[in-house]
Amino acid sequence: MENSKPLPYAGIRVVEFTHMVMGPTCGMILADLGAEVIKVEPIDGDKTRKLLGSGAGFFPMFNRNKKSVSVDMKTPEGIEIVRKLVASADVVSENFKPGTMAKMGLDYETLHQLHPKLIYVSHKGFLPGPYDHRTALDEVVQMMGGLAYMTGPEDRPLRAGSSVNDIMGGIFGAIGVMAALRQRDLTGEGQEIQSSLFENNIFLVGQHMMQYAVTGKAAKPMPSRISAWAIYDVFEVADGEKIFLAVVSDTQWKIFCEAFGFDDFFQDAKLASNNLRVEARPSLIPEIKKRLAGFSAAKISSIFESHGLPFAPITRPEELFNDPHLLATGGLAPIHVTDGPNAGAETAVPLLPLMMGGKRLGVRHEPPKSGEHSSEILRALGFSDAEISKWIAEGVVRS
Repeated sequence: MENSKPLPYAGIRVVEFTHMVMGPTCGMILADLGAEVIKVEPIDGDKTRKLLGSGAGFFPMFNRNKKSVSVDMKTPEGIEIVRKLVASADVVSENFKPGTMAKMGLDYETLHQLHPKLIYVSHKGFLPGPYDHRTALDEVVQMMGGLAYMTGPEDRPLRAGSSVNDIMGGIFGAIGVMAALRQRDLTGEGQEIQSSLFENNIFLVGQHMMQYAVTGKAAKPMPSRISAWAIYDVFEVADGEKIFLAVVSDTQWKIFCEAFGFDDFFQDAKLASNNLRVEARPSLIPEIKKRLAGFSAAKISSIFESHGLPFAPITRPEELFNDPHLLATGGLAPIHVTDGPNAGAETAVPLLPLMMGGKRLGVRHEPPKSGEHSSEILRALGFSDAEISKWIAEGVVRS
């Protein structure tokens, strides 16, 4: 973000003990907003760096604008380093299993006694209650929280195609930290923030819960739902291409019919309103599919775009690196891959979906190598070069 103004959380130090997606997302948001976020990694590095398959993108996506300290926290020296680092922090962020931080004397209750202004954010599977002993994953809470049921066909629950609860759970953790920082300005006291996967998932499906409360009828899964709009579907067109098309108002229906020359549709009294068209969907949609089958996806896109109608190509994630809108608006920022078979390769990463003062929040620091900033940060904490060199030689610190 090229701006003479300081970023909102410049001067705030966050020390994070996180891995995977949820905790790192929280830290990434605070880092993008200007906080100094120091990632404490095990001596052999965050295991997220080594994930394969769908996990291979976790580290480069959620760890930009951070510094890395690699410490063996199983040693007395490592714990001494970490406690001194925590003493310098405004915020501590963690997403380990319950009890893990307490074993090291790094739980909220212990740290609050020592540092009453400290804000402590925990990212968990469940908020305190009957389920909080369970091990949660994004897929677990999608299954038990109704999201997988709503996403797949009625007989086949299907998880969403992204780590939606992990990412949003981290976002809500960051929102909690922001609120706590503001409250600290007023009270001088820190506090504990808790964010969770399960409750996040319930928030996501709340609209379907309220649909039942309002109508008395259970929401159908998305593939078999009764749509609120008559045309709101993926259509297969020429050459087997697919495109999503929507016509969500009576005004748009008029425009759609005129654009494609479907005068008979527009003059049909049985299709005069959206609700009538919804009732007519069993016969209307097959007829529209038949009429559009000879059009190319590009031609339909051109017509819909020129008439201000909603449409979308069916895009794969890897195709977004070349998306003209993202490239033109600075929605992707260059970084280098730190780990894996393509380590060192230049790529681009999506930025936060917001602007401040007309500017995107960019990448100030690329995702760090494990322990990249250990010596720098330990030196700033007051440890001598001799101590740091000794710890590096003994395997207490990686630099």
